[in-house]
Amino acid sequence: MAIQTQDAPDIAYLTTIKQVQKELARQVPLEESLNTLLKILAEDMGYVRAFMVIMDPKTENLKLSLTYSPAAADEVTYSPGRGVIGRVFEKGDPIIVPRMSDDPEFLNKAFGRSEDELKKLGFICVPIISRAKGDSDVIGALSVDVPLIPMDDMLGHQGFLEVVAGFIAHQVAQLQEEMAMQNHLLAQGVIAQSADAPPPSDFVAASKAMRMVLRQARQVAPSRATVLLRGESGTGKELLAEYIHSTSPRADKPLIKLNCAALPSELIESELFGHQKGAFTGAFQTKRGLFEVADQGTLFLDEIGELSLDAQAKVLRAIQEKEIQRVGSEQTITVDVRLICATHQPLEEHLEKGLFREDLYYRINVFPVFIPPLKERREDILPLCEHFLDEFTREYSKEVKRISTPAIELLTMYHWPGNVRELRNCVERAVLVCEEEVVRTYHLPPTLQTAESSATGTNLSFGEAVAKFEQELLVDSLKQTGGNMLQSARDLRVSYRIVNYKVKKYGIDVKRFSQHKTRRKKKLME
Repeated sequence: MAIQTQDAPDIAYLTTIKQVQKELARQVPLEESLNTLLKILAEDMGYVRAFMVIMDPKTENLKLSLTYSPAAADEVTYSPGRGVIGRVFEKGDPIIVPRMSDDPEFLNKAFGRSEDELKKLGFICVPIISRAKGDSDVIGALSVDVPLIPMDDMLGHQGFLEVVAGFIAHQVAQLQEEMAMQNHLLAQGVIAQSADAPPPSDFVAASKAMRMVLRQARQVAPSRATVLLRGESGTGKELLAEYIHSTSPRADKPLIKLNCAALPSELIESELFGHQKGAFTGAFQTKRGLFEVADQGTLFLDEIGELSLDAQAKVLRAIQEKEIQRVGSEQTITVDVRLICATHQPLEEHLEKGLFREDLYYRINVFPVFIPPLKERREDILPLCEHFLDEFTREYSKEVKRISTPAIELLTMYHWPGNVRELRNCVERAVLVCEEEVVRTYHLPPTLQTAESSATGTNLSFGEAVAKFEQELLVDSLKQTGGNMLQSARDLRVSYRIVNYKVKKYGIDVKRFSQHKTRRKKKLME
């Protein structure tokens, strides 16, 4: 799009401002929102490049944080007072460079602009000023590359960019806080630089919530910080613990697991810390505890809220002093274990009731990660179903290829109290009982099915039950063919007349399947 000039109506500025306001109102991460904002500015106003630098509170330098450019931008740091952007930051005043090649102080390394570009492009930079609590602090700068235009037009764009900078000042200040926190956590060794590595192949994370969980896991994995995984039973806490261990420096060392709820309290201490021969009835030989077995590796304690107070005290000592004592022994053993804990219980309520030690709570709650229940991330249901379907068709040598549309609707409507574990068991059962290539509603467990969906209502006749099955087949076929009744007739091996009759009989809206196909095609093209 060409650069806006005075010959163009002012409505272009207003339209872009409205889009900026709309983008800032979206409930998305700050960085994503501001990146989209730069794209809007460049595309609507005809800017060649748009980028933003933000002051790093630690070094007090400006860092190139967000860009929208035809070419990739390198990491660049600007010192206050140096270069055009540095001068804007130091003085707090906007600067216009009518032609880049005419300014001897123009720093060019951020985008590798060619000499030809320097002669053909101008530059506008405005400060981003935070006015919190009555103070005015320059926290960054918003800059654009523009084609050569008259100075009056450059001044118009400068004023427009100053308005935009005022709109985004609050969001930039928040992003600056996030940068400061990131630097603090890096310095503490809690997170690592490789936070954006690809997700594990066996971990399905289509929803935004689960992508955030994986990001947190990647951040904490390289450290030795204790992790507390929170969430309902069946959400995948053990799988996440395995991922954290596999991406940590201890990956080649053992990962030892213990479900604290699986053993009586009198045996937990022996299991964790070991025992000496003759320490109690039945202790016929000396046994190493799991802390010893996991030395140099990772120990995963599931349902840590079930530990007795005595066991909690010993776990606390093992974390703080890196020492343990076997039951029946006075000798201390040094261990180096990275601890990952998990619980579905409200530990804060246990603290108030005196069922959980406060000092242990704060020791294990260094880096909490909450895994939301499946009912709160329904975007994951279908990808999980497809993942489990592929897994069990291979395991049981079945020819099941897909799940019917009504069955998918049933799966997505269900509230899943057992979370991913229940979904996995559900798909496994469906594969086992399915004798065709498609999983249908009647292959799903009775707990998922209403009388209407399963055709098992007490007043349903044989003919009505057959009609329900017939309708399901027809809807599924029409969805696959994008509402093409002729193709559905071929697939179902019946005449077009019959398909047309059944569509009218059951009141099926064929057009919605055509729209579904269009949306699916568009999504694939994107």
